[in-house]
Amino acid sequence: MQGFTDHRTNESISALIGRSTVSCILVIFTQFTLSLVPRFFYASSLLLQLSLSALLLLLVLGFGRWCKRLLGVYSSASALVFYNIIFLWCVYFIFVRQATSRLIDVMFQVEVAMLLVGLRSILSSDPGFVNTGSLQTDSEIKPFEVEAQNEFGSLGLKRIRYCKSCKAYVKGFDHHCPAFGNCIGQNNHVLFIVLLLGFLCTEATYIMCSFQFVRASHVLNGTKFEIGLAGSLVISTLLFALLQVLWQGIFMAWHVYCICFNIKTDEWKRKRKKKKESLAAAGHEGTLGVTTLPVSPSFISHLLLEDRIGINWKKYPEFQITIESQPVFCNPGGSFTIMRYTNPYDKGIIQNVKEFSTRRD
Repeated sequence: MQGFTDHRTNESISALIGRSTVSCILVIFTQFTLSLVPRFFYASSLLLQLSLSALLLLLVLGFGRWCKRLLGVYSSASALVFYNIIFLWCVYFIFVRQATSRLIDVMFQVEVAMLLVGLRSILSSDPGFVNTGSLQTDSEIKPFEVEAQNEFGSLGLKRIRYCKSCKAYVKGFDHHCPAFGNCIGQNNHVLFIVLLLGFLCTEATYIMCSFQFVRASHVLNGTKFEIGLAGSLVISTLLFALLQVLWQGIFMAWHVYCICFNIKTDEWKRKRKKKKESLAAAGHEGTLGVTTLPVSPSFISHLLLEDRIGINWKKYPEFQITIESQPVFCNPGGSFTIMRYTNPYDKGIIQNVKEFSTRRD
């Protein structure tokens, strides 16, 4: 059970069992709730059922968050992932398997087994933690950031970042993944991509197998009573797997893009709207980067245009390459400063991919 939560916490065994139990109940409740869609909308198209399943899934997730806040009932994201895999495998083994060929059956069983092994591996993997002693406060963290820059070079060759969830520094930190219960860093980033690809392949195989079952058993042409529990569960899990493939495919494309241009998820800027609002409210005074600048209102739109870049160059100074200070002609004595950026880690797509796949400690 230890793998189902962050392995750097000090939760008791009873708490781990409790979170795992809540997660199991939530998965069963969610999957049987989704089975109501094909049960009562059997005459509708799969596209409509897919839309209704997505809406119902959002409502169930909202209900789960409400229970968490009101009742203090907590689940584990990684346990939810695990139990959803097990649930789909059970539906496959009990109902779908009879409609698949021996080759497809063996392939799917191997995919599920490898997925579970990969999930266990990434839960217990070391993403590249840096031993900083017992740093607890921000005042203790800041000096280490300076020390890390001095030790590993001005460009941060190890790209050491701080994870608030794990309260630890991680080499090559990309993001903290609740679904996998661990940070994604230099040492396990490749495993993360492989595991994400494994989810896509396994779910795609399940979609193919369950569709064969639906077509062979003529479930889509049946009535409410002819569909039965088996048909409802197979169709609902098919729709669930299809929804997973859709968002995971987009997620995968995003990470492939980041790998090709050697940029980390954590290095992208957030809270852009708040930044724009603060600049607009400032009037003649706008804050850009680390400098407070007297700016004419006519230049506010220009500053906002410069602020639309995706890289979080304000948080990570190594992305800042030049500062330009120019006079404001409509405001004598005033000036504005523009800080431009570049990605010092980008070495071209081929070299970036090669570095991603080979660089390890």
